[in-house]
Amino acid sequence: MEYKDYYKVMGVERSATQDEIKRAYRQLARKYHPDINKDSDAEAKFKELGEANEVLKDPEKRTAYDRLGANWKQGQDFQPPPGWNAGYETGGSGFDGQDMGDQSDFFESLFRRGFARSQSTSAGGQGRGQGFHAHGQDSHARIQITLEEAYHGGTRRVNLQMPTVDADGHVVLREHPIEFTIPRGVRVGQRIRLAGQGGPAMGQGQPGDLYLEVDFLPHKHYRVDKHDVYMDLPVAPWEAALGAVIEVPTPTGTVELTVPAGSSEGRKLRLKGRGIPGKTPGDFYFVLKIAVPPADSDSAKAAYRNMAQAFTSFNPRNLQGDTA
Repeated sequence: MEYKDYYKVMGVERSATQDEIKRAYRQLARKYHPDINKDSDAEAKFKELGEANEVLKDPEKRTAYDRLGANWKQGQDFQPPPGWNAGYETGGSGFDGQDMGDQSDFFESLFRRGFARSQSTSAGGQGRGQGFHAHGQDSHARIQITLEEAYHGGTRRVNLQMPTVDADGHVVLREHPIEFTIPRGVRVGQRIRLAGQGGPAMGQGQPGDLYLEVDFLPHKHYRVDKHDVYMDLPVAPWEAALGAVIEVPTPTGTVELTVPAGSSEGRKLRLKGRGIPGKTPGDFYFVLKIAVPPADSDSAKAAYRNMAQAFTSFNPRNLQGDTA
């Protein structure tokens, strides 16, 4: 896949203001419009120009694109860096009335989530060109919360880096402190909507909304799969063999768990409805792990010798179904 230098496509410097980008696009769009320019490559250039404008006209997309750095050249082999995530997603005002069709592989690889075209930026709900009232753009960011916050809900205050255009027309990052409520039962991938916390409006328009996409911080005891929660639970050999009732931790507190007699390593014990809360709550699973006591004393060694004599017919390497 080839790297696309959108600044080169637009014929502007990386330090260009938003007004300079707008002017450059208008000039080049007239030059390469297929209805005007009959060159064989005009349509391809027009499409490439539209893609570049789709990114550079939007402060959030432009900021994400600039994170790649200025060391790439047009046409070089390119793959997004490991773990690349644009970190921004906006509902823009569309492509100046033009349908740019499918974006390039390069665009899709950087912004694979897609940037839905919002109709909220039309002039104050009126027809195009009637007044100077426009709703602000919706903004998107990602937050990481604890599993306990997903179970119980909570309040969080964070500082987001939000792209904005300064008085000179340059895109800069500003601190945007917000306080919000984490709803009980929120899950990975869900979005928390903060009305009016997005991009600023023009005239009498309404500010855009801010959408926070939820992810969970890694937990030292639990792991999450969709709405189910798992925990590796160590048990003693005699607890697994003879059965036991033991106290075990969960995100909502300690519970008593019955380990059935004859349990083996890897067995899953389910607590129905004790996973992530919700209209249809998930389940909580304990995955049994057999913890072997150390033979670090004479009495412990003697106990193991007695066990070996008691189970002379037991062969842990006698795999069932092994015909070799």
